[in-house]
Amino acid sequence: MSAAARSILRERKNWLVHELYVRRDFGACLRLIDEQLDASGGLSEYALYVKGMIRRQQGRITESLQLFQAALCLSPRNVRILKQVARSLQLLGKHRNALSVLEQAVVCGASEDWEVHHAKGVCYLFRRDLDDAINAFEEANSCHPHESTYLQLGKAHELKGDLTSALETYMEALESSPDSTELLTTVGLLYMRKRDTDKAFEFLGNSLTHDPRDPKTILAAGSIIQDHRDWEVALSKYRVAAARTPHNPHMWNNIGMCFFGLDKFIASVACLKRAAYLAPFEWIVQYNLGIVHLRTGQNASAFHHLSAAVQLNRRLGNGFHYLAVALGRLGDPDNAISMFERALKLDDGFQLRLNYCISLCNCGRVVEAIEQYHEFVRALEAAAKEDGDDELLTDPDIIIRRDALAKALNIV
Repeated sequence: MSAAARSILRERKNWLVHELYVRRDFGACLRLIDEQLDASGGLSEYALYVKGMIRRQQGRITESLQLFQAALCLSPRNVRILKQVARSLQLLGKHRNALSVLEQAVVCGASEDWEVHHAKGVCYLFRRDLDDAINAFEEANSCHPHESTYLQLGKAHELKGDLTSALETYMEALESSPDSTELLTTVGLLYMRKRDTDKAFEFLGNSLTHDPRDPKTILAAGSIIQDHRDWEVALSKYRVAAARTPHNPHMWNNIGMCFFGLDKFIASVACLKRAAYLAPFEWIVQYNLGIVHLRTGQNASAFHHLSAAVQLNRRLGNGFHYLAVALGRLGDPDNAISMFERALKLDDGFQLRLNYCISLCNCGRVVEAIEQYHEFVRALEAAAKEDGDDELLTDPDIIIRRDALAKALNIV
């Protein structure tokens, strides 16, 4: 049999393989592919390619890689196959190898292929080579501007800490995709990071007009509402999101803190426990559980959760602060003072100074307590000046504790 005849035999049922694949009839498609591979001695490039695509969709990534590599042996300069080899390597976490394959695709004629440059950017992003990632994404956009590339480019700028460039990237993307809910939500979240809540709420609200049930947008908008202490309104937003993403730990964390704001402590603990079950290594959930238990006088439970929070986030000044409060209530003043000292290395809030002063006073360490009292007054005045909030200086709770401390320490 001639080479041309063998080639025709290998490829004569490619149309049917393609049709079955498009119809997602994978069982029949795989049977036909196996027949073709048996008849051709494993030399049918298209059959190997489609089988690799099916195996990857089935989650069998290693097998898909082997199939694409086999197809590549038959056609070493085929850009389409090279891209699929790189994609399987990416999914296996082998980003360095994927980059080598993508560079080979460029050499083989894919220098103007948006997908190749975008994939290179993703690999660089995973390797935290942020400058190379930015260059690759910009190259991809020069070939063909695409929303997903803009999102990844903005993410690279954010990871570099360049929020201004990230915002410029997202706004440029919005010029061509003004109705993109993902872009609108991303811009809203970026404004939240920049602490511009008015702008953040504007973009998140715009996103919700296009998709009023998007869980990510609802969670972000709800958190802004929650920050303004509109607990009931925030809960009404979260109820919509809960129907679509019932296993989102961040949502349950926020719901729990809304109930805490409403003094519904049992409901708060129940929601936070669910968040902890879904994300046991999220420090914010453990911290919030500690705060709720501290508020309800369950000091041992508060100690347990706050200890977990500071183990997960060693830079959490408030975690050490309230851990010290829990230890003081549990009758361990020495360790409480040690935790206050750890907290002071990370934070300098007036509440921290006040509680530290009270703890020192209770231990009879008067000289140190007097020093901390003056530091507390200084921090309180600084906080009032920074926030432009003179009500801090006239807050009845703060005045009562300040005067009681001054009397106990004989401070005029």
